[in-house]
Amino acid sequence: MDSSRPNLSSRPYLARALFQWLLDNDLTPHIVVDAEHPEVEIPRQFVQNGQIVLNLSPTAVRDLAMENDAISFGARFGGQPMRVMVPSDALVAIYGRENGVGMVFGHEPVMPRPADASDEEAPTLTEVESAAEASAEEALPVEDDEGSRRPPRGKPSLRVIK
Repeated sequence: MDSSRPNLSSRPYLARALFQWLLDNDLTPHIVVDAEHPEVEIPRQFVQNGQIVLNLSPTAVRDLAMENDAISFGARFGGQPMRVMVPSDALVAIYGRENGVGMVFGHEPVMPRPADASDEEAPTLTEVESAAEASAEEALPVEDDEGSRRPPRGKPSLRVIK
């Protein structure tokens, strides 16, 4: 992944935060991985229903790296050492083994890529109505039932102008 390009997915950021939160609360972080993703490197013998659950506790893995493009670590499976690599978009969920608390990642909203130079002008916001434009009666403070003065109530709104 090009490190100079911003990551438009929130998934790796949320996964790192939840991982730390689980550890801070003495829970054992586990991840669910889409084993059908073409770029995953996992022990295939443990795949069930197209997914695999992996223990990310510090005692179970070594050299854990939770980067924007992938989660990678070394672990032993059946006594055999293996390097595991899970692309961020193959991460299905992260949760605590003890209580199941965590997050499932579905179709997440992704920040749109900045448009290349286009002929269309970017939308701008303009003020619909200002206090100066309002009638003098609306702009004056109003007394409530208890005799105290409060600013007039109005419905603020914004309008997009192209």
